[in-house]
Amino acid sequence: MPKMKSHKGAAKRYRKTASGKFKRAHAYHSHILTKKSSKRKRNLRKGTYVNTVEASKIRKLLPYL
Repeated sequence: MPKMKSHKGAAKRYRKTASGKFKRAHAYHSHILTKKSSKRKRNLRKGTYVNTVEASKIRKLLPYL
């Protein structure tokens, strides 16, 4: 039986924590930053966790993480 492949697009975007959650970066922090407030840009720098509903989908994309 062949091995499953990890989804490379997902592998670049998500990291698994020791507790089994998935970490991700915020969107909207790559361009058109002039109109965004400093507070908003500062909060977008911080990472966050994937919603538990979405985590099950990501677990299927990344079987070996």
